[in-house]
Amino acid sequence: MEAFDAVARTSLLTTALRAQETRRPDRLYEDPLAARLAGALGSDLFGQVADATSPHRTDSSQRVPSTFEYNAIRTRYFDDFLLAHVESGDHPQIVMAAAGMDTRAYRLPWTRPVEIFELDRPAVLAAKDSVLDGEPVHPRVSRHTVGVDLLSSDWTEALAKAGYDPDRPSLWLLEGLLYYVTEQQARQVLSRVRDATAPGSLVAADLISATALTAPAVAPLLAVFERWGCPWLFGHDEPEALFAEYGIEAKALQPGEPSADFGRWPDPVHPRGVAEVERVFLVHGRRI
Repeated sequence: MEAFDAVARTSLLTTALRAQETRRPDRLYEDPLAARLAGALGSDLFGQVADATSPHRTDSSQRVPSTFEYNAIRTRYFDDFLLAHVESGDHPQIVMAAAGMDTRAYRLPWTRPVEIFELDRPAVLAAKDSVLDGEPVHPRVSRHTVGVDLLSSDWTEALAKAGYDPDRPSLWLLEGLLYYVTEQQARQVLSRVRDATAPGSLVAADLISATALTAPAVAPLLAVFERWGCPWLFGHDEPEALFAEYGIEAKALQPGEPSADFGRWPDPVHPRGVAEVERVFLVHGRRI
């Protein structure tokens, strides 16, 4: 893990959050590999987030949005999304951009054959494979790792060389990615996703609002990532409009809304028409 840069290390935070969720009796999902992947560094990052944000959770006037509950909801939401659309049989290819320490190829109960392409920097994928050496993927999964920099210009070529067919329907997951890139870089990624997908393909992502980048309530959390060297750089207040620019007819939900709650979201859910409110979005859409 020593070769990880600051952004790559956030994958260890995510898997530490998943390990913590797995320990809960009321867990929304189970990831039995997460604790092994998180290691001591992931646990340390988890502790730093808790130390920085937990004191602010008791002040209702400046309450930091719940990182822990959000990650649980996000994981479960995308788990259900992937399984539902693979079940339909229409999307046999899944591309996981910035896959990090994700273990869905191992842990989800896939009901149909699926090819999963995990994209991330070579050092990240190598570290994960080293930890999980010998761990079997689900028998219906063909897992392909593609070591690329998603900010480079040629990563779609590497994806095709790994067996991905851009002329077949696919399902793309951009989870925990768009926070850490500039607006220009985010648009480059979305442009390449558009160019690499057939009509009818599905794209899912999470995204913060632009307002969240300057909201006082989010400042303690933003300060942690700034200190780590991976500040949050991009957000958008109208994700449907953003994705539409790239040929994706999308819908955005906020945690706490009926299909993105799971009984766990502790904070107010403001209607979209209320301006100047920090938000986080779970986005899903269809390439038209």
